[in-house]
Amino acid sequence: MEEITLKEAQSLVDKWIHQYGVRYFSELTNMACLTEEVGELARIIARKYGDQSFKEGEKSNPEEEMADILWVLICLANQTGIDLTKAFKESFIKKTKRDSTRHINNPKLKAK
Repeated sequence: MEEITLKEAQSLVDKWIHQYGVRYFSELTNMACLTEEVGELARIIARKYGDQSFKEGEKSNPEEEMADILWVLICLANQTGIDLTKAFKESFIKKTKRDSTRHINNPKLKAK
């Protein structure tokens, strides 16, 4: 699969759900799934970059968990009629307006 846009990803997930997944899980179930996937990523990050160590046989693939998070987020967007491309563009504009000097002027972020 080549690089895909958010819009294409939303379409691909929708087609997959209807072909293989029978139907979307409910929004509430998908929200719980999203929370679960974020927790799995947090566990990996804590062990890979934090002070904890991996348990024997424990997964250590953050790419897989990030992809799972994106998948469920796309499902939720599709179910609720959200165009992620439009939403992301609007978020980018909002953050740029709001934070155009905030981080640059933050002494905590200055290089040491």
